[in-house]
Amino acid sequence: MSRSLSEERIVFPFTAIVDQDLLKLALILNAINPKIGGLLVRGEKGSGKSTVVRALADLLPEIKVVKDCPFNCNPEDPTNMCDVCREKFERGEKLPVERRKMRVVTLPIGATEDRVIGSLDIEKALKEGVRALQPGILAEANQNILYVDEINLLPDHIVDDILDAAASGWNIVEREGISIAHPSRFILVGTMNPEEGELRPQLLDRLPLSVTIRGIQDEDLRVEVIKRNLEFSEDPIGFRNRYEDQQRELRERIMKAIEIFPSVQVPDPILRAVAKLCLILQVDGHRPDIIIVQAARALAAFQGRTMVEPEDINIAAKLALGHRTRRGGFEEPATPEEIDSVFKKIMGSMKGFFRSARR
Repeated sequence: MSRSLSEERIVFPFTAIVDQDLLKLALILNAINPKIGGLLVRGEKGSGKSTVVRALADLLPEIKVVKDCPFNCNPEDPTNMCDVCREKFERGEKLPVERRKMRVVTLPIGATEDRVIGSLDIEKALKEGVRALQPGILAEANQNILYVDEINLLPDHIVDDILDAAASGWNIVEREGISIAHPSRFILVGTMNPEEGELRPQLLDRLPLSVTIRGIQDEDLRVEVIKRNLEFSEDPIGFRNRYEDQQRELRERIMKAIEIFPSVQVPDPILRAVAKLCLILQVDGHRPDIIIVQAARALAAFQGRTMVEPEDINIAAKLALGHRTRRGGFEEPATPEEIDSVFKKIMGSMKGFFRSARR
């Protein structure tokens, strides 16, 4: 199969990106722990959102897929297989394996629902099941990164389809009483410019993490941005080679974090602190608590630890709560300063809990 031009082009190195450290961290945490479920990037046009996302894919390990399967099924994981692949797997057949570089699948502007979830031939579906599904973008995104630019301008029903798949790991296509499903596990990255309109609070709540980025205000850093972009445009290969050692170090660090992540433990006092934080800040529902813990576990793994520490939840909370309305939508999201203040009070009141947990 020939590679497309987009796959062949040289991507700006992740480690060469100036500033935007919180955005880079949030993306890495999702790569370490895909169960976090994705990221919303809010920022003005021209702030480098898409550059950072595309640079991430270049750092991530290759994926294994079932060769010629339109759903990018994982040949070693029956929970990430379509019906056809799973039946073969359960019969003991050896599935053909192909290694591919993880890539960024971009949702085209103006994509229809059929283009996103796939279209179904009803008559054929009665006889052939999943084979009757013409795969959509959610099939292509399985085991990859799904990039949705201007997610706030999409029709709500398409955003719902994407968020449903991101949360469950499955895309379900239902037509006239017939239901066909296939795996769709991806790192979701949605971007938006708040000046062009907000997402409904109900949709915002379903996006796990968020980062707000702005153009760099430091003069020296802006000069560095200009220099690096000029160097990259004039000699992409040479520029990339200059950052290869840094890229390799970060790639190995992410790989190690993915490896140790399943062993990361969360002490009970940490869970209690997360619950207190969300209660005091009056965030709605239980989803924020769970996401904070999932992100904190990934952060601990990225730091090479198998135990979540208090500061992990402070950082994770800023990523998980910065876009969530509170008190049923009557209060604005908590600011980083507010989260810091509440976190410090909780730590002060729970010193005894943390001392006993370390014994």
